[in-house]
Amino acid sequence: MSVISDQQEQAATLGVVAWIRSLISWETLRYGVSGTASTLLYIVLTLLLEGPGGIAIQVAIPVAYALALVFNFTMQRMFVFPRSEGFALAPRSQLVRYLGAVLVQYAITATTTAKLPGLLHVSETDVYVGTVLCLAVAAFLTLRAVVFHPADA
Repeated sequence: MSVISDQQEQAATLGVVAWIRSLISWETLRYGVSGTASTLLYIVLTLLLEGPGGIAIQVAIPVAYALALVFNFTMQRMFVFPRSEGFALAPRSQLVRYLGAVLVQYAITATTTAKLPGLLHVSETDVYVGTVLCLAVAAFLTLRAVVFHPADA
């Protein structure tokens, strides 16, 4: 005797399919464009500050990272998740949540990269890439639902 009926299982499957379909949208494409642009900006700024700018790479990295975060926040707010009806949160509240999400992502990335390679017998690079890919999806969902959600949500 099954605890879950066939109807419940079918409804759950349709729910998963609907959720996956919700990820395939212009919003998702804009998120990819924004993330790519932010990453390129971070890399280019770091190299420009370090090379022609003559700044030590250890200084160039956090400066470029901070500038790329400002750019990324603005892109998320104005390009990826624009809301004609307005946002539920004021810009300051969005920024606080955004920075919280950034810190959580950093902590997860640092922890998994430090701990998992030895446990899983894989390289740090493999763990890093896997973590970043998973966090990109998690970040999209978090930003859409918790940071840049519409006023009516």
